[in-house]
Amino acid sequence: QVQLVESGGGLVQPGGSLRLSCAASGSILSINAMGWYRQAPGKQRELVATLNTRGGGTYYVESMKGRFTISRDNAKNTVYLQMNSLKPEDTALYYCKAVAGQGRYDYWGQGIQVTVSS
Repeated sequence: QVQLVESGGGLVQPGGSLRLSCAASGSILSINAMGWYRQAPGKQRELVATLNTRGGGTYYVESMKGRFTISRDNAKNTVYLQMNSLKPEDTALYYCKAVAGQGRYDYWGQGIQVTVSS
């Protein structure tokens, strides 16, 4: 079992920045990859970025490239999402996800709200 806890969300003005954190606990060594997803009101959950915890490779959805950065701190078992140049359309509930057991298991955090508004 893996437990994920997100933090760092909140209200920010357009053009501002936020850094989300996802702290993992439990069966850490079983995790193969972690990622961030988001779900805006009335829309489906969508991928934002992923990070391969084995090799460190990252993937970004095209619309996030250049603005969002996914990274990790192995000592803290934490994955981050640095979000810059935020836009109102980035407003959503952001979720952290861990893939473990060679892809057999998915674990989700509880989600954290990010609101971009003036």
